[in-house]
Amino acid sequence: MKMKDTYNTIAFPSEETLFKEKSSKFFGYAFPIESENEVKPVIEVLKKKHPHAVHYCYAYQIGTETIQYRANDDGEPSNTAGTPIYGQIQSFGLTNVLIIVVRIYGGIKLGVGGLISAYKTSAQITLESCEIIEKTIDVHFQISFDYKNMNKVMRIIKEKKLDIVNQEMEINEETNLPIGRFVIKTRKKNAEMVFDTFNSLFEIDIKKL
Repeated sequence: MKMKDTYNTIAFPSEETLFKEKSSKFFGYAFPIESENEVKPVIEVLKKKHPHAVHYCYAYQIGTETIQYRANDDGEPSNTAGTPIYGQIQSFGLTNVLIIVVRIYGGIKLGVGGLISAYKTSAQITLESCEIIEKTIDVHFQISFDYKNMNKVMRIIKEKKLDIVNQEMEINEETNLPIGRFVIKTRKKNAEMVFDTFNSLFEIDIKKL
């Protein structure tokens, strides 16, 4: 079985979209996010942008192997807003994305079916306006080595086309010699091979983060 090490998400925040239903307005927004902490500040901004709105409904999904998601109706009847919005995230096969639909009530009730349809359509229009991109699921390793082995380490990093996420040099207190500490990342499907390559080298320590 081929290992899946990619996922789809949106490249940038969407433009504002507008869907109208029986004089209610549904403004749709999509944002790429990496953590739950990003959700609240975005909603606060939209509350300032639409102070007369009555509902700020949203759904998000975060993660690749461990999935975290939430659907919020924000005062609409249960499962008429957040769930249909989340359904569109699933339908488009996305993760690390937040969709918010802001409703400005127009005086005519839509009923349960009407609400579900309106929130679903708004989320769909919003995602259709986004650029959807494929990203790789990456594994991070920390490599520690004596400075004299720097060339050996760099050669493997170049050969295997690895990304250096962080690098630092410090002095080993016991030997008074410089040591290097790199954080590198590689695609999940290459992780075992990268680990084995460094692990087989004398005087180089590697551990998965």
